[in-house]
This record gives sequence, structure tokens and C-alpha cells, in this order.
Amino acid sequence: MTFATLGLIEPLQHALETLGYQTPTPVQAQAIPAVLAGRDLMAAAQTGTGKTAAFAVPLLQLLTMEGPKVAANSARALILCPTRELAEQVHASVAEYAQHLPLTTYAVYGGVSINPQMMKLRKGVDVLVATPGRLIDLFRQNALKLNQLQTLVLDEADRMLDLGFSEELANIYRMLPKKRQTLLFSATFSDEIRTLAGQMLNDPLSIEVSPRNVAANTVKQWVVPVDKKRKPELFVHLMRKGRWKQVLVFAKTRNGVDALVDKLQGLGINADGIHGDKPQATRQRALDRFKSSDVQILVATDVAARGLDIEDLPLVVNFDLPIVAEDYIHRIGRTGRAGNTGEAISLVCADEVNMLSAIEMLTRQTLTRKMEQDFEPEHRVPDTDASGQVVKKPKKPKKPKASGGGGKRNLGKWVDSGEVAPAEPSIKPVRKVPVFNTGPRKKK
Repeated sequence: MTFATLGLIEPLQHALETLGYQTPTPVQAQAIPAVLAGRDLMAAAQTGTGKTAAFAVPLLQLLTMEGPKVAANSARALILCPTRELAEQVHASVAEYAQHLPLTTYAVYGGVSINPQMMKLRKGVDVLVATPGRLIDLFRQNALKLNQLQTLVLDEADRMLDLGFSEELANIYRMLPKKRQTLLFSATFSDEIRTLAGQMLNDPLSIEVSPRNVAANTVKQWVVPVDKKRKPELFVHLMRKGRWKQVLVFAKTRNGVDALVDKLQGLGINADGIHGDKPQATRQRALDRFKSSDVQILVATDVAARGLDIEDLPLVVNFDLPIVAEDYIHRIGRTGRAGNTGEAISLVCADEVNMLSAIEMLTRQTLTRKMEQDFEPEHRVPDTDASGQVVKKPKKPKKPKASGGGGKRNLGKWVDSGEVAPAEPSIKPVRKVPVFNTGPRKKK
């Protein structure tokens, strides 16, 4: 199969050939004809399998072949993305695909001045890539009208819900024309996303080219158990032992990113970090320097878990495991892309055993554990497996209590000084799904 057999026009074929696209990936082969036919679509595929081209290429063809010229302060197609980095990445790809077409493209997002974006939109753009918050700001300031919109694309919709964009999505839904084509693309589909699709899409065609919530088999994965306080020391040890040249590292918090970057820089290691508190220009500069190999170690929160397309990235390290198990798939999906191989190492402490168990249950595999000499944890990480069970060692028999009762009071419960208070149960984060007001129902 070739792109020509999918019905693409010559300018798009030429652009794809220039970019080195030889044959369609499975998601492209199924999605492109459906989008060209005008169908609503929800498609799931592993990250790195070409989802952006699957929706952008046929979308550009539809805009070229039909519809009026874009009006002032308007957009004919809207691509919604959860983060600034993903919006930039998607827009860069769209611009490359459209290089031989008479179409205009632009990206808008927060963290930068809104005024230049308002100026750019005055002439209208054919394809607008946006984050939800900035899109609503532009709409409320009358800098953007959506009455000419033909197609809406939700890219990584599950991540939008994870980041709390449910209310924004509901507001955007009310801003859109009723007659439109809607495409929903994601690497994973949660039950919440299927509910969202049922509300926003009209008789959608469903495409799943790979098992649900499975990491790419091009990525070799394993876990290194370690005590939490020794994670920075272990990371530096592994980096020097493996002679790592380019590594993307994920930390759970912004403070964690800054602390690890400071430690690495203090050791003379060329490192930088990106997270939500940093200005967009600073984040983009750090990412560009990492892509050009001017930065050896890039430490990031999950703001970088999706949308970063780094050519031939050899290694991803989970310094901390993600709170949401699905984010593990997106994190490690930054390596092993486009058929290349990669490695993903997770440094796991005893406090993260429930997160590890959730990841293994989601991906349907038990991750191999490799103990590193001289870094064996004092606080053992309990065994886990793909069933989601945490295997605990049998408890040692309790010692007889000393006479006189010398117990300690803990949260209204007497606990013997030789006992350990039970850990709080793990609570899976709940993602809110926007509820769309479709108006009063007619009485039968």
C-alpha cells in the first residue's frame, strides 16, 4: 500500500515523500480514507505510530479541495492539544505536510503574550492548533470566531481530562457549530474518553490498531529497586556506568525536577529541566538544546510525556513513577519511535509499589527487576505482577507486649511500639468527564 492508493493529492504525496514517509502506518491506512469520506472518528494507536499524519494529512486535503476561503478572525479546522509542547509539535508537523498547499496554519497557547496571537488571527487561518485555555481566551476577546469551523480534532483527549480541562472542553463544545466533522485521537482510551466520544461525536468509526493500553514492543523496560533517598545517587551511578549520552528523565513534581537538575549541574553534568512553572520560551529553549544534543540530560514533569518527538532518543528514565498509570505508556513512548528500539528504566522505591502494580496491570506485563550492587534498598519493594496484586512477605510473629502498656497513640488508635501503622489505601485519581447540556428533552 502507498499514500497514492489512499487517494491523497500529489502535493501531499510530495510533502510526505520529502519527509521520508514511504508507506502508511496501520493507523494512517485506516484513518485517512475515513477522514476523507467525512466520517467522525475515534482512533487509538500506540504512541509513535503516526497519529498526527493520520488526521492532519486528510484534513489538509479536505480544506484544499472544498469550502470557502477563510474569513477574518476565523479558523476552518481546529486541533486541540493538552500542552504547549504538544501544540508546537503538532503545528510543526502540520506546517510540513502543508508546505505545497495554499493553506495557512498557526498555533496558540498560554505562557506567552496573547497580543501577537490576536494580530495573527485577524486575517484568519485555515488550521489552528490550540490549547483549551488560550482558545477560550481568544474567543471571549472576539479575536476568534468558530462559525466557519468544518473539522474539530481532539488530540490526546485523555490527557486533557487528566489535566483538568473538562470544564474547558464543555465550554468549547458550546462554542462550536453543530454541523462539523469531529476526530478523536489518542494513544489510550479510558472509559471516560469513550463517554466523552459518545457526547461529542456523531456515529463515529472506531479504529484500534493495537491492543488497548499496551506499550510499544520496541522499548525494552525494566525496574531498579532503590530507597527513595538514594535515587539521585543511583541515577548518577547508572549514567556513568552506562555512559549515557542523551536521556529524557521524568520526575513527579516541579520541585523534584529542579532538585535533580541542580544536583546534576553541581556535578558538572550538562542538564536542564522543563515544567509548568517555567516560561514557555525557557521550556522551548531547553527542549531545542536537548534535541540538538547541546543538553545531555533533560528532566521534565509529565508536561513532556506527550508530543515530544525526539529523533532516535535511546533512553527514558522514570526517576519517579507517574501517579496515573496511563502516563507511563506515554513517557516511555518518547523512545522506540518509528520502528527504532529504545530503553526505559524506572527507579522504584517502596512507597511506589502501588503505582508499579497499576502500571503492570495496565500494560499486562510484569516488569523485570534488576538489583544494582551497593544500592540494594533497606526498605524492600514488595513483589508485584500483571494481575495487579502486591505480594507481601509473611508477617513475623509479634513479640509479647511488655507489662505496663507503653504504647503510642496514633490517629485515635493504640499501636504497640513494635508495630507499624497500616498504609493508607491507594486511591486511583478520578478524571471528570465534561457534561454537555443538550437542551430539554421533548415529551413523547
